[in-house]
Amino acid sequence: MKNIILGVTGSVAAYKAAYIASILTKRGYNVDVIMTKSAMEFVTPLTFQSLTKNKVYWNMFEEITPKEIKHISLAKKADLCLIAPASANVIGKIATGIADDMLTTVVMAMNQVPIFICPAMNTNMYNNPIVQRNIRTLSELGYRFIDPKEAVLACGDLGKGALADVETIVNSVETYFK
Repeated sequence: MKNIILGVTGSVAAYKAAYIASILTKRGYNVDVIMTKSAMEFVTPLTFQSLTKNKVYWNMFEEITPKEIKHISLAKKADLCLIAPASANVIGKIATGIADDMLTTVVMAMNQVPIFICPAMNTNMYNNPIVQRNIRTLSELGYRFIDPKEAVLACGDLGKGALADVETIVNSVETYFK
């Protein structure tokens, strides 16, 4: 069984991560979900726990025990990391090496683990030169991006920034494992 870390960040598209978690779990993957605090404003950890049958992680300080440092053990256990949706904030943190929450700390602790990032944000945010620089930086370092699609966004704008289709994301993960 392959182990997938699903990082969920603060985006209105966070509810779609529940579908991703459900599909991957039903297809036989072990899915450990790590949520940012802002993601929990959109979807609750209980949703993901119910779908994956695994504890949901968000507080890296809660997880330190004498036997295990959870952000390290999760990073070592992972066969793949999928961040969907990925906010501009998290993309920027990873691109600059900031590890100040459970998700970014696990990502920084990963070694030779493929990391797929699925941006989801307003078109202006996505097209911002700083965000684009961060995406280029991560791409050059081997991070894989599943590009957002053009759609009418939650704010009403039409443009590129909507989370890629759930099936596109799931198929990218499954294609990697084939």
